[in-house]
Amino acid sequence: MKYLCFLLIGVLIACSNNASEIENGFTSDGLGGGLGALYYRDGDKASTKSYASFETNLEEEIPIITQKVVPTVVGEDQKIIKTAGLRFETQDLDGTHKNILDITKALDGFISSDNAGKNYSEHFRNITIRIPSENFQTFIDDVSKGVDYFDRKDISRKDVSEEFVDLNARLKAKRELEKRYLELLKQAKNVKEMLDIERELSKIREEIEAKEGRLNYLKDKVSLSTISIEFYKYTNETGVTVSYGQKMKNALSGGWDGISVFFIGLLYLWPLFLILIIIILWLRRWMKRRKKRKIKKNDS
Repeated sequence: MKYLCFLLIGVLIACSNNASEIENGFTSDGLGGGLGALYYRDGDKASTKSYASFETNLEEEIPIITQKVVPTVVGEDQKIIKTAGLRFETQDLDGTHKNILDITKALDGFISSDNAGKNYSEHFRNITIRIPSENFQTFIDDVSKGVDYFDRKDISRKDVSEEFVDLNARLKAKRELEKRYLELLKQAKNVKEMLDIERELSKIREEIEAKEGRLNYLKDKVSLSTISIEFYKYTNETGVTVSYGQKMKNALSGGWDGISVFFIGLLYLWPLFLILIIIILWLRRWMKRRKKRKIKKNDS
């Protein structure tokens, strides 16, 4: 009786260990449950069983690295996306533009876009600059030296360190999954098995490419900061705007220019007005004729 009790306890412990291994996604041979289901051991020789169980999702049997707690990233490993948007008035558009180009060149940046234009009250210029992230604050400080007042100065820093760690972990898991499917592909016994595996491989590779694309995008944004600068000059000579009241004064003084532009625009539409007048006169004439015909018809 005593030996029987010890035997039952041993069986229960063995069952508990097997259940624990299954829950963790591994069998005793170190392979995932789904992958292990496709193999059996005959001495040192590995063979494949019937492929009927291939529909099992192999990915579910791979240890998901990304489910682990993502460590807090500090120091040099932090991945920060830095962006800025500046808008200000200047009395020398060309001089300001040259100054920004000189600062950009000195700090190893480059111009992503450069646009110039004008409206009824001002000349303006929009520049988008990509600058190495380590020179971001230096660039902002150098550009700000010649500016008395900013209409807008937006600076943002976004920490994407956790997304970096998560993407790298998911890529590692996907590549491991791809290797296991490639091993299965080598051991496929017929065309159907090969097509099934290649279909799954295609899905995995698409996911890998998507994650690699996102990772490369983040690397570009982290390594090169984006700064948008808009500066302008009013067409009527005034000092640099330092208050909202001065802006109202400039708007009132530029109102006549706006009215002039409006009427000049109407002159460009004279063919359309001529056509409309002709159509209206023709409709009026047609309505009169129709009315006369009705009267004659009623009299008869």
